[in-house]
Amino acid sequence: MKYFCIRGISRSSKIEIMQYVLIIILLFFSGYSLAEVDIFSAFRETDGSTNWQYVANTSSGLLIIALLIALIKITFTQRKISRFNKYLIDIKEDLEKRVSERTATLKESNEKLSETNNALESEVKKHLTTARQLKKSEAYIAEVLSSMPLMLIGLDKKNRITQWNPKAEEISGISNKNAMGQYLWDAYPDITVRPEKIAEAQKKQTTVSIKYSQKGQYHFDILIYPLRESSKTGVVLLIDDITLRVNSETQLIQKDKMSLMGELASIMAHDVNMPISEMLKSIKMARSQLAQDSYEKSEIMEELDNSLIGAQQARVVIENLINFSSDGSQPKANENILQVIDQSLELASDVLSINSGVNFHDVLIEKDYSKDLPQIACYAVELKQVFLSILRNACLFMGKVDTNEYIPKVNISVSSFYEDIWIKIKHNGAPMNDHEQQYLFDSFESPANSIANKNPSKMDSAQRLSFSYFIIAEQHQGQLAVLCDENKNTVFSIRLPKS
Repeated sequence: MKYFCIRGISRSSKIEIMQYVLIIILLFFSGYSLAEVDIFSAFRETDGSTNWQYVANTSSGLLIIALLIALIKITFTQRKISRFNKYLIDIKEDLEKRVSERTATLKESNEKLSETNNALESEVKKHLTTARQLKKSEAYIAEVLSSMPLMLIGLDKKNRITQWNPKAEEISGISNKNAMGQYLWDAYPDITVRPEKIAEAQKKQTTVSIKYSQKGQYHFDILIYPLRESSKTGVVLLIDDITLRVNSETQLIQKDKMSLMGELASIMAHDVNMPISEMLKSIKMARSQLAQDSYEKSEIMEELDNSLIGAQQARVVIENLINFSSDGSQPKANENILQVIDQSLELASDVLSINSGVNFHDVLIEKDYSKDLPQIACYAVELKQVFLSILRNACLFMGKVDTNEYIPKVNISVSSFYEDIWIKIKHNGAPMNDHEQQYLFDSFESPANSIANKNPSKMDSAQRLSFSYFIIAEQHQGQLAVLCDENKNTVFSIRLPKS
């Protein structure tokens, strides 16, 4: 019997082959125990002997066949196992790949999570900082509202109260607790604001200002403005009790008016006194000549003509004063500023012909007017008073120059610049010193003169232009300034708005 050695067969396959061989051997020898069947009958000779060689050959053949069958099955099984192993290897590689990818994904996720955690931590810190700042801001705003010297009332779109600060409590006598959420006019019936004004501010989305006054008792400035970005609050009311301020300002205005009127009266008295003095002088001369036995009629007529000229000059000054005093109640009118200036020059020729400085007739007037200047809304008579006062001041300072070759000169330029008209009046008289420039526009009893300085200004009333400054700044919303240029010429600059 031959022995076969099959390499490359797994342990389980070898056990299976041995099982097949044992089955065959058992089947072969089982014939000895079977009485009914004689499995070797085919191998017996005629004499009854068994041909064992033949049996051995046959058994070997059968065994070989069985082994071949087993080998074939093992081969197929091995292929199946190889295929399964390949599948397993592929699955393993796939699993390893997936695990690797999953590990990378988890690592990336962990990194992102770590970054997110860091960002979240930073965001939380910022949020805490913002929350602290917001808390401080809220406390600050609450402190501002509680300390505000104005009544602050917030209303929603149905005019119900959403804000009621301590000043509102103080003035109205209504507590915040009783006011919040109430309809404004139910909570505070005495308020001077009417619903129509609030509706106007809400509809137009613009600020509405109201001045409410009871003369001699109280004055209020009321401001109503809508909150456009708020869905809850409709408008905010700011009510300022300005009674004390108005009373103080009224007193100051009355004081300034008295001071300005004193200045104006002084100037007018100065303008009237000079022609009257000349009139008296001329009349005395004429009377003296008439008292003589012989007199010249022509000389007496000359003195009478001088008296007549003085009387006309005095009348012009008085008429100008009357027109000026009556013009304040009239509305502004559109005027040609060039005509106003030219009329002022004609008036100066009459009023300033006799002056403590130079004679206005001896002054050289140069004009530099821009073309196509628009008319402006103004008080023409008052502007004439301003120009007359500036020309009088120029004559006084030009009279301080004492040289033979000196020619008094005044240059007037008018130009348009954006929304304003600019007027410059320049003269070549004696330059103003710093003291004169500083107090030129102050009134007689200006605090700057009488309190802030140890040596009050001694500037003559004819030189002052405080009333002119009042006319330009207060009544025409313009500007009046004076300076000396590099040639030591004095320049008065006037800005008047076109509208």
